[in-house]
Amino acid sequence: MKTMFRVLAIFALATPAFADSHAAGDADAGAKTFGRCKSCHMIANGDQVIEKGGRTGPNLYGVIGRQAGTAEGYTYQKSIVEAGEAGLVWDEASLTEYIADPREFLREFLDDSKAKSGMSFKLKKGGADVAAYLARVGPEVAPAEADAAEAHADSDS
Repeated sequence: MKTMFRVLAIFALATPAFADSHAAGDADAGAKTFGRCKSCHMIANGDQVIEKGGRTGPNLYGVIGRQAGTAEGYTYQKSIVEAGEAGLVWDEASLTEYIADPREFLREFLDDSKAKSGMSFKLKKGGADVAAYLARVGPEVAPAEADAAEAHADSDS
């Protein structure tokens, strides 16, 4: 079941129609909505601070295209690390789903009813906008990196 879900998730995320319907966010609106995330998260590329914020959560610079649970200098819950090891690489669609209900997202992705997320906040509206904003302020994700992440996820099946 876990492998089947992973294959279906990869297929769905790779399908342009799915990505358009789930990740067609407005980056300008996301910049405003990100204000709700700043109590726990900042966006900084080294010394260049894009959004000043808290350090309770990981730095979100470069989150789009990053393997889940791997931001340097942050200690994650076990479930998010397991999701990353199982092939979860953040894109706008998966991040949108995650921030709407982090615990439920991980439970479904890992097929584990006991999976936990360190993020208790749920952003029911505006998640696609925040994801689009994070994609805009982060480094450009090279197609080769996206292909490598997908190949890694396929090899785990």
